[in-house]
Amino acid sequence: MIERLEAIEKKYNEIKKDLTNPEVMSDFNKIRTLSKEASDLEETVVKYNEYKKVLNDIEDAKTLMKDDELKEIATEELNNLKAQEEKIKRELEILLVPKDEFDGKNIIMEIRGAAGGDEANIFAGDLYRMYSHYAEKNGWKIEEIHAVEGSSGGFSQIEVMIKGEDVYKKLKYESGSHRVQRVPVTETQGRVHTSTATVLVMPEVETSNIEIKESDIKMDVYHSSGAGGQSVNTANSAVRLTHIPTGVVVTCQTERSQLRNRDRAMELLKIKIGDEIRQKEEQELGKERKNKIGSGDRSEKIRTYNYPQNRVTDHRINFSIMSLDRVMDGDLEPIIEALQTEDLRLKLAGESFE
Repeated sequence: MIERLEAIEKKYNEIKKDLTNPEVMSDFNKIRTLSKEASDLEETVVKYNEYKKVLNDIEDAKTLMKDDELKEIATEELNNLKAQEEKIKRELEILLVPKDEFDGKNIIMEIRGAAGGDEANIFAGDLYRMYSHYAEKNGWKIEEIHAVEGSSGGFSQIEVMIKGEDVYKKLKYESGSHRVQRVPVTETQGRVHTSTATVLVMPEVETSNIEIKESDIKMDVYHSSGAGGQSVNTANSAVRLTHIPTGVVVTCQTERSQLRNRDRAMELLKIKIGDEIRQKEEQELGKERKNKIGSGDRSEKIRTYNYPQNRVTDHRINFSIMSLDRVMDGDLEPIIEALQTEDLRLKLAGESFE
C-alpha cells in the first residue's frame, strides 16, 4: 500500500509542477487535463500526508513513554494515535480501490416490458416513473429518446438519457431483469401474477473514436408518434438505424427534423456499440464483473417488487426493504447504498461476485 501511495504522491507533485510551466499554462486543454488529474489524486495525497503525520506522532509517543513522569500520558496518547492510524489506513484502502472510470458519466437507460404481456408493459412504465422520481430527487435531467407505449398502458420499450452528477455511479447496478408480483388491473379473480421488465444502463462515452461505415447501416424513417400512438409530425421524421454487423438497432423520434433525429440516433448507436465492445473486452480479459455486483445482463433476475407484502428484494445481496410504496415513488437510495457498500466490500476483499 505504501509503495502505491508514494507513487501517487510523486505523480501528484509532478502534475502540480507541470501546471506552473509557462508552456503548459498557454495550453487550455492541457491545463484542463492536468487539473482534473491533480483533482482526482488530491484527496488520496492529503489523506496519505495525514497518515504519515500520525505515524510520526506514534514514534514520538513511544519515545515519551521512556520518561517515567510522562509514561501515563504518553500511553493514553499512543492508544489514541493507534486508533487514528487504523481509521486512516482503512480510509486509504478505500481510496485506493480502483475507481470506475464511467462513474461521473451520464447514461442511456432502456426499459422494456418482458414476460407478462400487458402487465409487463405497465410495470415497465412503473419503473420508468420510479427512475424519473429518483432523478428528480437528485436534480438530474431526463430526455426521452424513443418510446413505444403499451396497448394497456406503460411501455413495451422506452429509452431515455439521464444527465447529471454521478448518474452512472448510482444507477449502474440497475441493469438486469426486474420482477413484479401483484394483482394486475386486468385480473378479475384477484390472483397474484408475476411479470418482468428489463433494464439496461449504458454510460455516455466519447464516441469520436468509434467508426461506423455508412454501408453497415440500414436506415428506416416513419411518422413520429406521441401519446396513444398519435402522429405528432406529418413528415417521416422518426429514424431507425440498424447496424448490420452487430444487429444493434436504435430509434430516435424526439426531434422535429429527420436530419436531427438521424444525428442523435447515430450518436446513440455509437454508444451502444461502444458498450458492447467494452463488455466484450472485459470478458476476454477475464475482468467481466470482477469485484462487481452482478453481470448487468438483462436476463439476470436482480430484483423483485412484491406488492402484497410491500417488499422489495435485491437478490444479488439478499437485501430486502419493506417500503415498496416509497421505492416506487423514487426512494431508491437505501437499495443503492446497500449495493454500493457490498460492491466496496467485495473489492476490498479482492473477491468476485461470480
